[in-house]
Amino acid sequence: MKEHPGAAGPRKNQFASDNYAGICPQAWQAMAEANQGYANAYGDDPWTARACDLLREFFETDCQVFFVFNGTAANSLGLAALCHSYHSVICHESSHVETDECGAAEFFSNGTKILLVSGADGKVDLNAVEHCVRRRSDIHYPKPKVLSITQATELGTVYSLEELRAVGDQARRLGLRLHMDGARFANALAALGVRPADLSWRAGVDVLTLGGTKNGMAVGEAVIFFNREPADEFDYRCKQAGQLASKMRFLAAPWIGLLESGAYVRNAAHANRCAALLEKQLRQTPGVAITHPRQANAVFVSMPPLLIEQLKQRGWHFYTFIGSGHARFMCSWRTTDADIAALAADLRDLGHPHGASAP
Repeated sequence: MKEHPGAAGPRKNQFASDNYAGICPQAWQAMAEANQGYANAYGDDPWTARACDLLREFFETDCQVFFVFNGTAANSLGLAALCHSYHSVICHESSHVETDECGAAEFFSNGTKILLVSGADGKVDLNAVEHCVRRRSDIHYPKPKVLSITQATELGTVYSLEELRAVGDQARRLGLRLHMDGARFANALAALGVRPADLSWRAGVDVLTLGGTKNGMAVGEAVIFFNREPADEFDYRCKQAGQLASKMRFLAAPWIGLLESGAYVRNAAHANRCAALLEKQLRQTPGVAITHPRQANAVFVSMPPLLIEQLKQRGWHFYTFIGSGHARFMCSWRTTDADIAALAADLRDLGHPHGASAP
């Protein structure tokens, strides 16, 4: 039986998520270097101190830095630090906070209400944000306190510097603190080619949850407080939530490897380039249409359900969105041109009259 180039296997890259990729060499080496002898626990070690200092240099400011295991904890604990239980958090209806975190933001903030707004291509509509804040001001309504945005967005788009500054200005005018879910912040940074400070605190961001896992680390995200006041006793929140790592150096060391080598941005730029190449291939495929602008490392398409099913039968993994006929193809630091060529070959084969009829 002929093996299709897209057949699943242990060495085969897939396009479901950048979480599927392994640990990049720089992160692996940094963890190995930290794995020498003994070190103080719970962050009282030189690797954690160095990682924090590197992130302060990266962002050009004296920010407060905490390391947690995953993005859900980073988002929910960061938001909890910004508001009380009687407040509300405004976010896009497609945001990870709303759709993929199992109510964690509400749980860790003791019941803070999530208020949803719409907006094209995953970006919040600022008029909708203002309406959400202004529509009620009585004591019976959960008082809006935080605006949460995602950079790059859940639909693979990127807020430009001008758009982000407008978001920051709007948040300040409405008396809102600004939280940024930066699980793919590095991809936005690489796409825009700007300084990290310009894409964060200089645009008004109070708290950034900075992604590491999707960009080559084994595990770990950073919660960065540019506004230090909400960071007071945040270490207690981490401990209570089971996010205070005893062997903290292994969460911190990969940041050293990626930041000192430049791989943090370089990995993201590679993933973005691969997504651009994949987009080009998909645009040449009959029956496939791009549904959102490709600005980072994700390509969103619509395709016939039969083609989706046939690709999956050939071993390709990618996320689909129930009932919409849409699919997401995500590239990572480990994606190669050969991976993209193999996927494109299967698409061409399945689009051929003979290939389309064969499972």
